[in-house]
Amino acid sequence: MAPADRAPDDEDVDGKTMPLLEHLVELRNRLLWAVVFFLVAFFACFHFSEHIYNFLVQPLAVIMERVGGSQRMIYTALTEAFFTYVKVAAFGACVLSFPLFAAQLWMFIAPGLYRNEKRAFLPFLFISPVLFVMGAAMVYYLVMPMAWEFLLGFQTTKAETVLPIQLEAKVGEYLGLVMKLILAFGFSFQMPVVLTLMARSGLVRAKSLAGARKYAIVGVFVAAAVITPPDVISQVLLALPMLVLYEISIIAARMVEKSRGEEEDEDLDDDADEAGPGEGGTGDDSKPPSAEAIATSDSPVKEDGYEDDDGDGGVSETDWNQTK
Repeated sequence: MAPADRAPDDEDVDGKTMPLLEHLVELRNRLLWAVVFFLVAFFACFHFSEHIYNFLVQPLAVIMERVGGSQRMIYTALTEAFFTYVKVAAFGACVLSFPLFAAQLWMFIAPGLYRNEKRAFLPFLFISPVLFVMGAAMVYYLVMPMAWEFLLGFQTTKAETVLPIQLEAKVGEYLGLVMKLILAFGFSFQMPVVLTLMARSGLVRAKSLAGARKYAIVGVFVAAAVITPPDVISQVLLALPMLVLYEISIIAARMVEKSRGEEEDEDLDDDADEAGPGEGGTGDDSKPPSAEAIATSDSPVKEDGYEDDDGDGGVSETDWNQTK
């Protein structure tokens, strides 16, 4: 039997029902806990904002030391440095609070899910943070060093040009770009999670994803060009993993469709077993009438083989015309 048609029991969902007001109160409590987690993480990250700043600026410092440059950061607005630390603290709070946000969301929706639905959704709560960390690590350790070295290669000395070209990076612009890249790569790596959940709910199919592969390639490269700095290296380094993740999503969608088909077959078998006689099964109530029942029916039959339409044993007008 399909999950929507089953009566809730102790094994699947909570037996009690909650009115709308209690659902809103529960949602409010979960949001309050999420806000508290974020505020605590924000103040903790603001206390260590200089350490976070050193961590984020380290790739640029290493490349500047290798290829040359001013090897400093500047700010041109009086409040720019302060708000840069605020942005760094907010960024760190978002990263640290993400698992807690996901846990609060799960605790809100889990009581309304069946046991098989919990088994289907629970692994994604662990896979999603792992994919986010993989995307952030890739952009920090691979993409940014290569991109910064390429972009710093356009610096010149006084011997090469009349006036030398040196990078004077603004601290707010640089950290804004770094945080944008980390979040972009982290959320881009969530593609298998999103597409697999959509396949689980029946919104997409593996066949349609495979058929739209050429459009996905174009869309991935366009998105990578918009997200990354204006250089080919970072664009390609984002597009290639996204294409690999798209192929992984197709494989995962096929596995989900196969498992969902097996569950539907089991539900149909359960329906057939529970139907029994008289409910579309193969009981005695569905057998055709016997010949004796037909012979003893109340419909009068004339000796010449014609049935009396009036049922009174007389001769109808059509029979009289045929005998004339």
